[in-house]
Amino acid sequence: MAELRILKIQVQRKLKQTLTLANMYFEKEFIMPQVNFNVRGAKAGVAYLQRNEIRFNPILLQENSDEFIKNVVPHELAHIIVYQQFGKVKPHGKEWQGVMEQVFGVPAETCHQFELSSVRQSFQYKCACQIHSLTITRHNAIQQKGRSYVCRKCRQTLTLQQ
Repeated sequence: MAELRILKIQVQRKLKQTLTLANMYFEKEFIMPQVNFNVRGAKAGVAYLQRNEIRFNPILLQENSDEFIKNVVPHELAHIIVYQQFGKVKPHGKEWQGVMEQVFGVPAETCHQFELSSVRQSFQYKCACQIHSLTITRHNAIQQKGRSYVCRKCRQTLTLQQ
């Protein structure tokens, strides 16, 4: 597993390479997007179109560095390029697919296939018949909003396993 600092440099290098391809293809100068590494959870990256900003998940980058740099970096940059070139269109529509495949030479895959166990936090709840693994969203809904969940089998309210 490569050091995160080195991987961030590799991400920047890949962004520059793919941005150059877009500049040549469309015969214009796109502005390099601002890059942050603060995405959490199951998302590998997010493009903020109006801000010209891309955010990446540092954990998934470290765990899947080669595939991440090869596919996720161009994926998010393609969203930025499409927005600047065509305006507001479908997120993974024909324009985005064209940029991915014809401009960047990367398969237009809409979702990554990374293992997510390290970024998905789960909480163990119990009922009369089994243990349930709840997401952090449901756990927070129980703890902060007083929501309750019921087992489909035994109909008992789930309680946090201590």
